[in-house]
Amino acid sequence: MSAAGTPSPGPPPPGSPSPASLGLPAATALPDGPRARVVVAVASLGFFLITLDISIVNVALTAIRDELGGGTAGQQWVIDGYTLLFAALLLFAGNLSDRVGARRALLWGVVAFTATSAACAAAPTAAALVAARCAQGAAAAIVLPASMALVREAFPDARRRARALGVWAVGGAVSAVLGQPLGGLLTTVDWRWIFTINVPVGAGMLALLVLVAPSPVRPARFDWAGQVLAVLALSTLVFGLIEGGHAGFTEPAVLASLVLAVVALAAFVLVQARGRHPMLPLELFAARGVRLALPVGFAFMVGNYGHVFVVSLHLQQHLGMSPLHAGTVFVPAALLAVAGNLASGPVTNRFGARVPVVAGQLSMVAGLLALVPATASGSPWWTALALVPVAVGGSVAMPAVTGVVLEGVPQHRAGTASAVFNTFRQIGGAVAVAVFGALIAVPGGFPAGVRSSLVVSAALLLLTAVNSLRIPARTTR
Repeated sequence: MSAAGTPSPGPPPPGSPSPASLGLPAATALPDGPRARVVVAVASLGFFLITLDISIVNVALTAIRDELGGGTAGQQWVIDGYTLLFAALLLFAGNLSDRVGARRALLWGVVAFTATSAACAAAPTAAALVAARCAQGAAAAIVLPASMALVREAFPDARRRARALGVWAVGGAVSAVLGQPLGGLLTTVDWRWIFTINVPVGAGMLALLVLVAPSPVRPARFDWAGQVLAVLALSTLVFGLIEGGHAGFTEPAVLASLVLAVVALAAFVLVQARGRHPMLPLELFAARGVRLALPVGFAFMVGNYGHVFVVSLHLQQHLGMSPLHAGTVFVPAALLAVAGNLASGPVTNRFGARVPVVAGQLSMVAGLLALVPATASGSPWWTALALVPVAVGGSVAMPAVTGVVLEGVPQHRAGTASAVFNTFRQIGGAVAVAVFGALIAVPGGFPAGVRSSLVVSAALLLLTAVNSLRIPARTTR
């Protein structure tokens, strides 16, 4: 089906001349869908927004705490409320996009994201902000798979689609560059502007979506039991980790939460194994590429979310830097990360996936360990320098390891495998903020907690780097 929902042309009959044999470019075989450039623009904006709202908040956490209270636990929940619902609903959102059509799902997601951004900006209390952030994360989960699906529909030709998805991915790279400094600049005026800025962008996206043709719909069943159990398992796990770090892991409420998380997870696995339409087909884990890539995605987000969270707080709460100055410390690393994203493809094509995946993780390990003495020294310049190998290493490794996921599963499972990979990534980020927040919350132990968090991240990435040596030296294409 085309983006307009009309039947797509079938394959040419046997013996038909190829476009290349007629001297025509390959792209003419399958023309782009209607308003394809508009599709790329609105999809890229969507990816930009949902990624930006992860990074832009970090440098505003101190200002949010000063105005709304909530302490370190409140700061953790402002981040984890978003990532938790984002992670828990990604598989559901992919199913929704198939069921109602990518354009309609994206429209719903943008409306919800714009409304919840306004609710975040207007939050009168820390609890209200956390609730609004949870809803915002749920909306982001709808936007991500729908935006990618819309690009796929608009570009039936594989080569043009690859280039379009590359443009779509730039939205996430640009948000990484802008997130910290833009968050610092807006927080200098008022932290509420970090959410208010989403409203006009969301309105512009809705105006563009009016120009996009309706998407085809495909019947798909919802795994309601699996979805409820997934949300229950993740939310109770994160709650137990955050509250355990503050109240103690022997508290009855914390113990009950962690036990419930284990029970819900076991029930989720059972439902996925026996259900007719599981949201997470367990046979995916039979693919070697998936088994190798999922730990890398998890560890990457532990290191990525974890170091941004603790270093941002360190620069402001320990060194006394303003949000704007703290944000600028991340700029060199973010700019070079864009170069790393661009270099990842050629490196993978030349050497196979193993080289960029292993080398990228080892680069992150080196940077995280360099941040330990950098944060102890109190030098923002040293900190900025140490951040570079972390950002560059991650930007080189992630595109390559995503390819390992997709190449290790059948074509009809590619979308589900991608959703599973991104779910594991978001879980890693949520767990990192929960655990590292507990480490820095110990009375008088903030500097030691920061350093412990960095060492834990480095150790986990070192383990997954060693495991990644099992990736074939050169990917078969």
